[in-house]
Amino acid sequence: MSSTNSSTATWVGAIAAFAAGSLVTAAYLKNNRRSKKEISFPATDGNKSSSSSIDYPTYDYENDPKGSFTSICDLLIEEIINELPQTYELPSRETEWLRKMLDYTVKGGKMNRGLMVVESGVAMKLERGDKVTNTDLCQLAVLGWSIEWLQAWLLVADDIMDSSVTRRGQQCWYKTLGDAWYIAINDAVTIEAFVYKIIKRHFGYNSCLQLQLLDLMMETTLQTELGQLSDTLCDVLTLPDLTPERWHLIVKYKTSFYSFYLSVAFAMTLAGVTDQDAYNAARNILIEMGVYFQAQDDFLDCYATPEVLGKVGTDIADKKCGWLFTKAYHELANEEQKSYLDTHYGNCTVGSPEEVKIKELYTELGLKELYARYEQDSYDKIMAMKGSEAGETLRNAGVPWIVFEKFLAKVYKRSH
Repeated sequence: MSSTNSSTATWVGAIAAFAAGSLVTAAYLKNNRRSKKEISFPATDGNKSSSSSIDYPTYDYENDPKGSFTSICDLLIEEIINELPQTYELPSRETEWLRKMLDYTVKGGKMNRGLMVVESGVAMKLERGDKVTNTDLCQLAVLGWSIEWLQAWLLVADDIMDSSVTRRGQQCWYKTLGDAWYIAINDAVTIEAFVYKIIKRHFGYNSCLQLQLLDLMMETTLQTELGQLSDTLCDVLTLPDLTPERWHLIVKYKTSFYSFYLSVAFAMTLAGVTDQDAYNAARNILIEMGVYFQAQDDFLDCYATPEVLGKVGTDIADKKCGWLFTKAYHELANEEQKSYLDTHYGNCTVGSPEEVKIKELYTELGLKELYARYEQDSYDKIMAMKGSEAGETLRNAGVPWIVFEKFLAKVYKRSH
């Protein structure tokens, strides 16, 4: 294991520990919010805004959903950049660094996670016969961007740990910094800190709601970081340790919670859903969707071109515990094929003859066909939940099935 991977693995552990400490704080506050008295934050109340003081732009949900969503990101960046010099005495050079960094890292991509907060919230409003106001749309978009910013800081960190080259069709952020690449580590955790600042600024007018949203974000962050730890530790494990069971554990925690459950749970929280069974039902459905999504991502890392994928696939070179590898190594390969994997999986470079040979091996083992069946089976299993007890529980809580159909439609049989 390289010194870089060693240091970044240590850093991941430190961040997970920080998140765990934050979670304890949130749990304490949650236990004390049962009082009807509004909770105050005297240490930081000077920085709190009320929703009425925020001048939201007009959100054109019908005709320009993505453009309107992007405009909220611009608003969030401007709020942060304008506040840093005054509240935190940040010099202009550092302030401009953060502006450039945010523009580069948080924008772009398909924005499915964030857009699904808006779509889920609108669907719940309409299900109850409520009017959807401009403030409703903008607040849902703020929560959507909280997830997109969470995604951004995770990707900045993940790219460093994986020594990735490209992301979303451009150089990884740390690669643009040359010999000062390590500054990107601080940039990653700064984006995370901004997420909590965003939630406080836009939902601080209701302390209980703010705490619910922060609790959900911190819990999800911890789950994701623990999944990232399980993924990163594969660097020091042997190939027999990279089992299908380990893959499922990694993708459940690294991907499913923040990429699927958080979007819908945020919308449910803002809608005032309090039924624990409804959250449990949504979580079970969305974790299943997230596991399928990651299998799909693993498949595309191998078979999609960099032009289509938006990045260079590195799973084979990085010795990832991926869907294709676990199926090949533990279920399909003969002894000769396993021996080749033992020698070259995680011990080759991107584009090398050894990597090409492993991809050919996957094809020879019928993994393209196996994946196609897995994809269809996953879709059928998820859609069957509509008529299940979970589906009924969600309908009774005011969460229509269309929420899950829309999310699945965004990822089913995607090509990038």
